[in-house]
Amino acid sequence: MSLDQSDDKSAKRPARGSGRRLRGAIAHYLGTAIVSGRIAPGEKLTGEIANAEALDVSRGAYREAVQVLTAKGLVESRPKAGTRVLPRSCWNILDPTVLAWAFAAEPDLEFVRDLFELRAVVEPAAARFAAERRDKDDIRAMKAALTGMRRHTLATEAGRMADRAFHDALLRATHNDAMIALSASISAAVSWTTEFKQRSRTLPRDPVPDHVRVCDAIIAGDPDAAGAAMRTLIDLALDDTRLAM
Repeated sequence: MSLDQSDDKSAKRPARGSGRRLRGAIAHYLGTAIVSGRIAPGEKLTGEIANAEALDVSRGAYREAVQVLTAKGLVESRPKAGTRVLPRSCWNILDPTVLAWAFAAEPDLEFVRDLFELRAVVEPAAARFAAERRDKDDIRAMKAALTGMRRHTLATEAGRMADRAFHDALLRATHNDAMIALSASISAAVSWTTEFKQRSRTLPRDPVPDHVRVCDAIIAGDPDAAGAAMRTLIDLALDDTRLAM
């Protein structure tokens, strides 16, 4: 598929630049086109020369951007066969950059549901472990994040960063390296869904008290209360997201 013929006219082409910035802009442009479905799984990109010309970039910059997509499982390039978009099951959808591409356009409800189901499996269990294993540094990090959420609110980038910091601190409080490895993905999913909910309307309610209840249960060392509070937080967040969609 040739990008100059297939792209949505409302999509912004990558701004010209140099080096890493240009490569990132091209990867973002192509990545959002693939994740949004404008370039569907199984479709073949016309070719390096044609698409580099369509995007008005060098072949080298285009090639590097395709390598980024390949590393994230979105495309596969073979000699003589060209570059083809892989099925969604091959994508590294938990990669924070792929999540950003997904929410750059309108994500489908099934994809959002998948993210919340993952959170519903991981985070209540993480909250239980955190209640049993947290130390003073963990508590300090969660309290600092809550302070930032209250001060800035989740309607601001600073508030959403504090929200990400809270979920990151909670996973780190498990002292389970496998769970901690998920922190970047979980935190990115939290941030993007929160921002998405506010695109067309303000948040229907203040979610900070939900986080406070989770934190209080962890500080109290009550695994059952911590797990239940986190599950409630996730269920309410999903309800808010459905309303936004």
